[in-house]
Amino acid sequence: MTVVLSEKAAHEIESIIEQQNLEKDAVCLRVGVKGGGCSGFSYVLDLTETRRDNDEEWEQHGVRMICDPKSLLYLDGTEIDFRDEIMGRGFVFNNPNATTTCGCGSSFAV
Repeated sequence: MTVVLSEKAAHEIESIIEQQNLEKDAVCLRVGVKGGGCSGFSYVLDLTETRRDNDEEWEQHGVRMICDPKSLLYLDGTEIDFRDEIMGRGFVFNNPNATTTCGCGSSFAV
């Protein structure tokens, strides 16, 4: 299992790539985690052309995704969705590995 990107999130990523005039064939969505945030770890989403030798790579809904093996330990099985609601818009992470999450939804603990 890897990280799952919803169709709505993929559409938003493609829209961002187009808005920023990035080359779709060269750009990947880097998914990862870093230390910090309210709960211990923060999610990372980045559009990049840089790949590392040990990156895992896969494609969903036309979006190429990459993740380093260490982050994948924390993210395996996570679904990334996109919400556009009155109270705000942004990417939402549904991480089955998280034991707690913060109120803003951008950090978690395991």
